[in-house]
Amino acid sequence: MAARLMTMTTPRRIAAFEPWLEQVTPAYTWQVDHLAYIRAALDQVTSGAISRLMIFCPPRHGKSAMTTIRYPVWRLAREPELTIIIGAYNQTLANRFSRQARKIAATQMTLDPERTAVEEWLTVQGGGVRAVGVGGGITGTGAKLIMIDDPVKSREEAESAAFRDRVWDWYTDDLYTRREPGAACVLIQTRWHEDDLAGRILASDDGPNWTVVNLPALADVGDPLHREQGAALWPDRYDVAALEQIRSVLGTYSFSALYQQRPTPPGGGMFQREWFDIVGAAPAQATRVRAWDRAATEKDGDYTVGLLMAKDADNVFYIEDVVRGQFSDLAAEKIIAQTAAIDAARYANVTTWLEQEPGSSGKVVSQITIRVLAGYNVKAERSTGDKSTRAMPFAAQCEARNVKLVKGAWNGALLEELSSFPYGAHDDQIDAGSLAFNKLALQRERRSGGSYNG
Repeated sequence: MAARLMTMTTPRRIAAFEPWLEQVTPAYTWQVDHLAYIRAALDQVTSGAISRLMIFCPPRHGKSAMTTIRYPVWRLAREPELTIIIGAYNQTLANRFSRQARKIAATQMTLDPERTAVEEWLTVQGGGVRAVGVGGGITGTGAKLIMIDDPVKSREEAESAAFRDRVWDWYTDDLYTRREPGAACVLIQTRWHEDDLAGRILASDDGPNWTVVNLPALADVGDPLHREQGAALWPDRYDVAALEQIRSVLGTYSFSALYQQRPTPPGGGMFQREWFDIVGAAPAQATRVRAWDRAATEKDGDYTVGLLMAKDADNVFYIEDVVRGQFSDLAAEKIIAQTAAIDAARYANVTTWLEQEPGSSGKVVSQITIRVLAGYNVKAERSTGDKSTRAMPFAAQCEARNVKLVKGAWNGALLEELSSFPYGAHDDQIDAGSLAFNKLALQRERRSGGSYNG
């Protein structure tokens, strides 16, 4: 049985929340369709008609300001004995929500002067707010209302099965066990992954007990707000053109999850063959990087790969050459040195980047290679995060048709690896390509005074 999807036919509405919002924060725009829709769901939480509510909404669309910060304060103004837990991906964010809520509460009710810490503040009647981050203990604290906002901080965390397990354990072992009889739980988030907290709850036996408010940035067929397909959720802030610009930067995978609330596995869809034009040559005047991803040992199934990428004045990227083989350590050192010499003879300046594997052995290998390449511009960087996360900025520009392949015998093997990532047998060329792209993109952003955020 699937979770219930909220419809516009709400049987009952509590009108007090809306004018209260206007009173306490008149500078904010509360009269927009999607916030009114969320308020209708919260009214049902208040009345007890809904005990478990999920709200999926894009970033920066007002969901936290209204739902996580002000709704608990409004409930306390009506029910000053109400006990509330606000949870977030870490204690810092939970405290930020709590601090903003406490500031408003101080103008609406009498707070206990002896219990005013941001982690826990109380009304004189004994109700109040406890703030906690993922993994934080809340033993001894019960709640009639649990608000969970943004339990995932980043793409790297979302792609980590270990972190998803940690969030799940925190929810089941800590938060869920703090529920008082008749307690309500509200989960507010953008979707990150099929197996994020919302996805895991919906797939569990408790899934059918949850009501889902799903508000994509661009309307789908059967939109709950009756928008035309493709219409923006909050056009005064983010119109269609602005959202399409965001899509062009994030790529389809991340935009589909964070903005459309449709997380899908990368599968073969992170890279597609038709995205790549094959050209005769890259421009002579370009910035170039050769990135190396080394296999651990000879014939261990992985490849040592050196990928040469160029970026022209129009910020178009060209993969010019790929050196690839299952080499011994000694052979790899010789080939890396030979390739550096060939690159230096062909081009004015090529920076060689080495992906340094974690641990002391990875550092030693990189130091040896740097000594071998004395006289060349060579740098090493320790790899962090999972491969899919590191590849996402690269994939977004490939999808934008901003990455070209220079015709070569290596084209077929690279396209095969791209189209099967991350479930294919090999990903060494992806690692090298991601490193090269990220270094070229960072060079561009640093010169322009901006910051690259993927």
